[in-house]
Amino acid sequence: MTVTAMPNNETEQGKKSRSKKRVLIAVLVVVLLLGGGAYFVLKPSSGSGKPEPGAVDPLDSVQINLAGGHYLRLGIALQLREGAATDVDGSKALDAAINLFSGQSVGEVDQGQVRNSLKAKLGQQLTSLYDGDVMGVYFTEFVTQ
Repeated sequence: MTVTAMPNNETEQGKKSRSKKRVLIAVLVVVLLLGGGAYFVLKPSSGSGKPEPGAVDPLDSVQINLAGGHYLRLGIALQLREGAATDVDGSKALDAAINLFSGQSVGEVDQGQVRNSLKAKLGQQLTSLYDGDVMGVYFTEFVTQ
């Protein structure tokens, strides 16, 4: 046999070695992807992004002047988030409620949809005023005359 007709074992071994490396790299990539996916799925969450409710802080009722010489006696309670200070100053909440309800007509505040939208608006204002410590607001007293 001549040298050119002899099989070249070095090139066949090189091809086998390269194909083994490719398989090894592919297996490694799959294992890393599976491990990363499992980490994100199974890791304990540091928080769902939504704060957990904590204590409810009831505030004293106030009388608010409505349109036409009528008034509203309003009592509210603040739903605090977990970990918030329980001795919040209620004056900001009462001031926001007075500003929101003052001058409204009795017919408007007595309607369920309007009352609910005012309550939602008050809740948003309080969340902002208390830097997220207040999650919501409850009406504990709502009397018009």
